[in-house]
Amino acid sequence: MKNRIENFNCPVGVTLSIIGGKYKAVIVWYLYKESVLRYGELQKILKDVTPKMLIAQLRELEADGIIERRVYPVVPPKVEYALADLGKTLVPILIEMKKWGEFYCDNLKKD
Repeated sequence: MKNRIENFNCPVGVTLSIIGGKYKAVIVWYLYKESVLRYGELQKILKDVTPKMLIAQLRELEADGIIERRVYPVVPPKVEYALADLGKTLVPILIEMKKWGEFYCDNLKKD
């Protein structure tokens, strides 16, 4: 991860590289709301995500220390995802993003 952040001159760029993209912030948001989700549950929530994209986003979030992946030794395999302690520190940022999104949508309705 250290090599990745050395490419940025601005902390905002680092943050966006971690939670940017179409699904990462939404994955973090739903893990915050639900505490633990399985892969199939995430697929249902993110209706238009392809399996390849969901796996890639989950792997990146795990590699960055934002989420934890727990694999249970059962057949069929059971995999659960939860926020890591570092991921929990993103929650206040996501709450503010939610508030701003609501504000923006409310203003669009006024026009």
